[in-house]
Amino acid sequence: MEFFCIGDEDTVRGFRLAGVAGAVADSADGVAGALAGAASRPDCGVILITRAAAGLARPLVEEIRLERARPLVVEL
Repeated sequence: MEFFCIGDEDTVRGFRLAGVAGAVADSADGVAGALAGAASRPDCGVILITRAAAGLARPLVEEIRLERARPLVVEL
């Protein structure tokens, strides 16, 4: 299982240094696209998302959390 990070440039860059793939997203559409893409990957077990990014796509974050067994969504 792999991790995937979604958030601002500094957060994503920091996680990339640790070997975690990620996507910089600063709009509702960008966050929703990154979440949908990460959630559809069969190897993605944990999505790390900043609180600010999660706030831009709260309904989708809650849908993934409540209706899917995997991936686990963790707000930073």
